[in-house]
Amino acid sequence: MPATLIVLNPHAAGGQAGRVWRSLEPYLWQELGELVLAVTERPDEVGGHLNEARAAGIARVISIGGDGTNHSLVNALIAHNAAHPDLPPMVYGNVPVGTGRDWARGIGLPYKDPRAAAHQIAHAELRPLDIGVIERNGVADYFLNIASAGVSSDVVERVERAGKRHSWTFLQATIASVLNLPTYPLTIRLDGEIWYDGRTSLLAVANGTTFGHGLKIAPNARMDDGLLDVLVIKDVSRWTVLKAIRSVYAGAHLANPAIKVAQARRVEVVAPNGVGLEADGEPARGERLTFSLLPGALQVLA
Repeated sequence: MPATLIVLNPHAAGGQAGRVWRSLEPYLWQELGELVLAVTERPDEVGGHLNEARAAGIARVISIGGDGTNHSLVNALIAHNAAHPDLPPMVYGNVPVGTGRDWARGIGLPYKDPRAAAHQIAHAELRPLDIGVIERNGVADYFLNIASAGVSSDVVERVERAGKRHSWTFLQATIASVLNLPTYPLTIRLDGEIWYDGRTSLLAVANGTTFGHGLKIAPNARMDDGLLDVLVIKDVSRWTVLKAIRSVYAGAHLANPAIKVAQARRVEVVAPNGVGLEADGEPARGERLTFSLLPGALQVLA
């Protein structure tokens, strides 16, 4: 059986990733065969580990970490596979560890039980999933789950400032951000046609279903349909948004008149004053944005 590359930041999630690896290592050796461990603390280190793995004949990569880890690995894997078009693509699996674990929630991995997730990955068939693309200033960035603009960016910043995270950190940050709700003028085109032109507190462009520690913002999204699910919150009061939060956890908010939803293959956004972004929980900012998909671009163990 070919070896498997394990990508680990042992300090991630307050050291939880390292502890999970130590508990899972014997089981993964038993289920997957030979393992090669790549210890990394920075996203820019991942590409080098993939190159070394490829040179050793390794084409299966499993990370131990959360949504930020997924974001780093997806960007590195897309670049690596594109650089080696004549070789079989590297495939990816994730043992979810961390605060959010939202991609795992949406894809059906046992996000609360790393051993159960590892078992599922070890016995999973490969599944081709779409990968989201954000283009800003001529530079492309990839996302696995959800990219969003507006209040979600403020939530991410609050979570980052919180230091040690707890199960309630995201909810606390979400409520605080909504109570100070900013709105942004956005012009949004879907597949070339103007769809929304006005102020909004949130734009979500979803490949997956869930973000913000369990908020099912796009409950109907599929990661293999070649479409982005797009949602905006209209220019409504903070109290209207606050009252809707509970329904979002249940994915029961789409009929709310304060919300507008659609699907598209390409989403173009103009934010005259700029707007904060997040992609898989990683922060950014932009004024002219284009979102699209690479259909079936990543083979995933799920």
